[in-house]
Amino acid sequence: MKIHLRVWRQAGPDAPGDFKTYAVDDVDPSMSFFDMLDHLNESLAERNERTIVFDHDCREGICGQCGVVIDGRPHGPGRATTSCQVHMRDFPDGATIVVEPWRAPSFPIDCDLVVDRSALDRIIEAGGYVSVKTGAAPDAHAVPVAKPDAEAAFDAAACIGCGACVAVCKNASAMLFVGAKVTHLASLPQGRVERAERALGMVDAMEAEGFGGCSQTGACAEVCPKEIPLTTIARLDYEYLRARLLRFIR
Repeated sequence: MKIHLRVWRQAGPDAPGDFKTYAVDDVDPSMSFFDMLDHLNESLAERNERTIVFDHDCREGICGQCGVVIDGRPHGPGRATTSCQVHMRDFPDGATIVVEPWRAPSFPIDCDLVVDRSALDRIIEAGGYVSVKTGAAPDAHAVPVAKPDAEAAFDAAACIGCGACVAVCKNASAMLFVGAKVTHLASLPQGRVERAERALGMVDAMEAEGFGGCSQTGACAEVCPKEIPLTTIARLDYEYLRARLLRFIR
């Protein structure tokens, strides 16, 4: 199959950027989207042109480093999948595919399709940890955890921090990401010791990084590759309000 690829090209953070169109021949439908980009880069290198820079690591839908916007949708077509798991059979022969980086003020572009997502790391540093000594692996059922709490923690812990929720949000909000981290730890006994400080610290860090507010459109949950539920944002609101009230009482 043959496709036409419109890719955002930007040589550096301060360089001007624009879309450039490439014709890609001999595309095998079984190729992953990034295999196709590798195929294009090989032809660019043969012509001594600058290859397209993009992030990737595991290419197994686990790490979340591969996030790009494909035809206006973070991670491309399909639900519960990452960019590296998109295959060319998902597109018709002769299609024109538009590829661009995450678009958010808090995710500055480094080069081409690569953005700086370290703002998410700094939010985690503000509270995404526990300070209690957990020791070695405890015996089964040594610390009772109710099944609903365990399920909520497991569901929230599935977040891979790819930033798709930010990229799709019209406000560039990180509420789904922060909600997942807060829900994960607040649902477990080890994380409840400092749940109030965590909620306050992570929300303050999120606002300091310039992420927007949530308007509950639900687009974030729609494109999340791990299907983090929208209810995690409600849990974040609850934890934050609870922490503010505790601070006022004390």
